[in-house]
Amino acid sequence: MNSSSILFRLLCASILLSCLCHGQSSRETSVEDFDVKKSPSSSEKELVEAMEELLGKFQDRYPAYQKRAQIPLCDIGERCAVKQGPRIGKLCDCSRGSSCNSFLLKCI
Repeated sequence: MNSSSILFRLLCASILLSCLCHGQSSRETSVEDFDVKKSPSSSEKELVEAMEELLGKFQDRYPAYQKRAQIPLCDIGERCAVKQGPRIGKLCDCSRGSSCNSFLLKCI
């Protein structure tokens, strides 16, 4: 996922939680509160529906995250690629600050 999508979802979740938990800290809790299973109020249902609608709209704007195969990291000086005819295949990703040299096929 890209960072803007993650940030937006975290923002929506924090707004939802702050609305649901508003005023709950000042109220005293008792045993009866834990025994009774309350159904969500209509305002909570409307809020959840609105949030799902917003997430659905923004989900359409951004492409779905696809899992990529995990490529291991290489250290500087290690082989990072192999030549396969006219193509170069990746063995591993070079660590930060280095790149794979296509002539030497090593991390520099």
